[in-house]
Amino acid sequence: MNRARWIRSRLMLLALAGLLLAVPAVLAQEPEAVETSADGDEVLADDGVDSDLAAINQMLEGDEEAFEGDSGYTYDPGDRRDPFKSLLAARDQTEVEGRRPDGVPGLLIDEIDLTGVFKTGGRWVAQVQAADKDKGYLLREGDQLYDGDVIAINRSEVIFRQIVRDRTALKPFREVAKKLNP
Repeated sequence: MNRARWIRSRLMLLALAGLLLAVPAVLAQEPEAVETSADGDEVLADDGVDSDLAAINQMLEGDEEAFEGDSGYTYDPGDRRDPFKSLLAARDQTEVEGRRPDGVPGLLIDEIDLTGVFKTGGRWVAQVQAADKDKGYLLREGDQLYDGDVIAINRSEVIFRQIVRDRTALKPFREVAKKLNP
């Protein structure tokens, strides 16, 4: 007898043994109880099936509420990035419509570099350099830029509130911190 035929015969014996073990378990099951209703119709006895169906329906209704947003659960990503956006894709660039104004109101937050921070008159002032590297500007708290404003300045960083023009974003703004390199 060759090896393949021997393996096939052993598998057949194992399958037959499995069937023989399963038959007594099927035969040992109790038959469904049948009750007679008041009008003479035969009805299956309540063996917990109705309660199981009610529980399943309740779970499905809970799922529907979650999908509709009425469940009371929310998700706030905070300042974390969207895990479904590709890291390889270019960052969302601010769309510039028309000509930008000159000076500080025409600066984009992503295009400036923090070059210095100093205190004058009891207030912090940040020195930034524009993208074209030809001009430097001084920023104070509350200054308006083209795509946001300056929230806070401290010894080593400037915090901006940048307006986000993304319809899918949960917040219409994000906070951007530019740190001074030591």
